Amino acid sequence: MNWQWIGLTIFSLTLLPAGVAIAVGWAPARLPARLRPLRAYGWALIAVYAVAPLNAVPRLAGAAPQVSLALTAVAGIVAVAGCLLAALASLGRVRDGAR
Repeated sequence: MNWQWIGLTIFSLTLLPAGVAIAVGWAPARLPARLRPLRAYGWALIAVYAVAPLNAVPRLAGAAPQVSLALTAVAGIVAVAGCLLAALASLGRVRDGAR
């Protein structure tokens, strides 16, 4: 159980602020040249972050196994959606001729 708290804390301190910053359009100076649709990548990063709380919080709260399983399935769907969003943004960038 301690590892879930540690993992949740680490993900909350690293991925969440980075994802929110990129989703609102802020990025380091050299990053926009490589990644054109920054907001799409930010939302994808937030979707990948959402897996940690959706998986850990029900277990830490002592929820029923069915609830934990259902939220883990939702977390998987959210992660796949985030990866698809990043892939589609990358595909759009390739079609525009950017490298």
